[in-house]
Amino acid sequence: MNVLVGYATAHGSTRGIAERLAARLSQAGLKAEARDMSTVDDADAYGAFVLGSAVHGQAWLVPAEDFVRANADVLGPRPVWIFSVGMPGALRGPWKRLAPKEAPAIIERLPGDLPFRGHRLLSGVVTRKQLPRTGRLLFHLVGGRFGDYRDWAAIDAWAAEIATELGCG
Repeated sequence: MNVLVGYATAHGSTRGIAERLAARLSQAGLKAEARDMSTVDDADAYGAFVLGSAVHGQAWLVPAEDFVRANADVLGPRPVWIFSVGMPGALRGPWKRLAPKEAPAIIERLPGDLPFRGHRLLSGVVTRKQLPRTGRLLFHLVGGRFGDYRDWAAIDAWAAEIATELGCG
């Protein structure tokens, strides 16, 4: 089965996660490829989808939303998993407790009625250069820490779950 691990990224974290998922799905025996959703011409060529986007303002990036809207008829009857990449891993203290509330807000803002089998809110990479000066100050004031917060073991485990659901692994 051909699996598209489609992504929309702002700074590269989401692409890295998508590439890791595609590699693990391929190792499990599926034909998987990671591609920027804005470059996918024929979604009908895929039998399953793992779609993810960086999250800004509790919403997926526009290219990811556009892909979902444009391919709703293809996605509907096929297995779909989704992931969102933000910064819950970089937050500390009381802000950390707010992170689980972000996932429902993201899902609610997805375009259309996207049926999916599972959603993961994953942490990405947060660097100083990604934020404007005011953003860096606010991030620091809420206890944020810069760094790479991708949990590769959890990402690999999720890929294994998806492969099992698709009859591989």
